[in-house]
Amino acid sequence: MTLETEVKFYVPDLDQMQQRLIEAGAVLHKARVFEENIRYDNALGTLTSSGIVLRLRQDDRVRITYKAGARQRSAGSATRYELETEVSDFAVMDEILRRLGFVTSMIYEKYRTTFHLGEAEVVLDEMPFGNFIEIEGTTDQIESAIQRLKMTDQKRILGSYVYLFDQVKLTLDLDFRDLSFENFRGLHVPGEIFER
Repeated sequence: MTLETEVKFYVPDLDQMQQRLIEAGAVLHKARVFEENIRYDNALGTLTSSGIVLRLRQDDRVRITYKAGARQRSAGSATRYELETEVSDFAVMDEILRRLGFVTSMIYEKYRTTFHLGEAEVVLDEMPFGNFIEIEGTTDQIESAIQRLKMTDQKRILGSYVYLFDQVKLTLDLDFRDLSFENFRGLHVPGEIFER
C-alpha cells in the first residue's frame, strides 16, 4: 500500500522561501517546470463524490495517478492512499481514458520547483491563485523540515489544491471549471483566503 503524507503552507514570496530553503541546506532536485493536470470522472460523477482522484499529469514526464479515500488528518499533516505510474504519451493516455468513458472534471496548471531537505521532498508551487510550499515525506520528515525552515508557527493547509480552488471560487463568486493561469489573469486573490 502506498501512502502520500503532506502539508502545505501559503507563501506569498517564493523568492524569500527559496532563499530560506537554501539557507536550511535544501538541495535543488528539479528546476521550475510547468505542469498540466487533467482530473477525470465517470459520466455519473461518482469518482469525485466518492473521494477518488483519477489524474493525468504532464511536466517533464507523464504520469497517471489514482488516489482514494478521505485525507486522514493527524499530527499536522494529511495522508491518503495513492498509486502512480509513468506512461509514455499524454495525448494517447488521455484518449484511452476518454474511450473508456471518463470525462474531464477539471484541468489545473502550476509551476513547480522541487527540493530535497533532509529526507523530505519540498516543492515550491506557483498556482494560478497564489504561491505555496508543500512538504511531503513521513510525519517525522515533514516535522523536521518544518522546524529547519522555521515555519512551526505558520498556518498549515491540509486540503488539496482543488479544495483551495473551491474556497477561492466560493469567496470570489467564480464559476469557471478549470484552475488555469488564463482563467485567473487579472484577478486579485486575497491571501487571507488561505490563512483562515
